[in-house]
Formats: sequence, C-alpha cells, structure tokens
Amino acid sequence: ENLPIMMYLIFKHVKPAIGNNFEVIVIDDASKDGTQDVCKQLMTHYNDPNDAEDKGNIRLKTRAGKLGLGTAYVFGLGHARGKFIIIMDADMSHHPESIPEMVKLQKEKSLDYVSGTRYAYGGGVYGWNLFRKLTSKVANYLAQTMLAPDISDLTGSFRLYRADVLRAIMKDYTPPKGYAFQMAIAVRAQKLGFKSGEVPIEFVDRIYGESSL
Repeated sequence: ENLPIMMYLIFKHVKPAIGNNFEVIVIDDASKDGTQDVCKQLMTHYNDPNDAEDKGNIRLKTRAGKLGLGTAYVFGLGHARGKFIIIMDADMSHHPESIPEMVKLQKEKSLDYVSGTRYAYGGGVYGWNLFRKLTSKVANYLAQTMLAPDISDLTGSFRLYRADVLRAIMKDYTPPKGYAFQMAIAVRAQKLGFKSGEVPIEFVDRIYGESSL
C-alpha cells in the first residue's frame, strides 16, 4: 500500500532538487504481499521506455527469502550506480521531503554522510505510543552513552552517504544483520574519521500495512 505513495513523493521532491539523474532501488525478500507486482507497475509508469532493462529510475532487486535488514542494505549497495546513496524505509516513516535538505547540507559542508535525526530541534516522532517512544529514547541513550557517536540519532535509519565512503566503511567488515546495522556503521564511520552532519526529520509510524520484520 505504501510503495506507490512513496514513489510519488520521491519523484515529487527529489526530481526538482537534483534532476532526473537518480535511481530508486527496491529490495524485496520474496514477500507475499504483492510488492514485486506493484513495483513492476510503477516501473512501467515512471521509467523511460527507451531505457535499457534495469537502467531506469526504478530498479527492483529480489532475494530468495528473509535474510535480514543489514544484509538488504549491503545487497542494495552492491547494485547502486550513483555517487551518493540514501538509505530509507519504504513504509512512509521517512518522508522524501527531507532528501533535498540532506543533499543541500552535504554539498554545503562537503560531508561524508548526513543522518536524519528525530532527536534534534525540528525533529520528532508521531504515531508511536508512550512505550515505543520510551523504548527508542532509552535505546538511543544507552547507545550514546556506550558508543559516544557524533550523531544524535544513532538508531535512526534515514541517511545519505557518499557511495565511496559507505563502501570504505563496509570493506573487510561483516555488519550485524538487523537494526544494529545502522548503529554499527555510524560508529565505524566515526572511527574511520568520516565527517557527518544532521537534518531534523519527522518520523511518522506507518499508516498502511504491517511490518514483515
């Protein structure tokens, strides 16, 4: 249910900011909810019919089964062709309207990566009950205390990376398979001396569908 809306918003906000030179890689782990069929319809609608196969703005990459969130990021990285990579959820939790701000900040400060943060002024979380908000706050606080990262939202997963930087972070490294992936690579990026910045985002809990995680 979310993918068509998400794709519309990506094209609405990203195309005016950077032109048509971008791609959206959709990774599907053999889901049974029709995601692949919907994605193929969107490819027919948005991709230029003159583009060669797998060369359009939307690209669908599938895996045989559920192999973990972290490995999905690595899998997508292996197929990405651009100089910059944005990692985000496709369930409307991460609004594409923040992408131009992330791109702008990266250019202005020549950053290696930009993190969307829920915990800076202008950011926030909507649609979560008190327990989920408290759990997220505690997890982030513990991560901040133990790992001392240079970003305020260590557990967040909406980020822009320079492709060469992300590949350098992943070189000779086996990241966690689950949500810890984002924490691990952020800490690793800091240890490797890469420069980061933050953009406040409003995280909204999914409106349609249920998570398959």
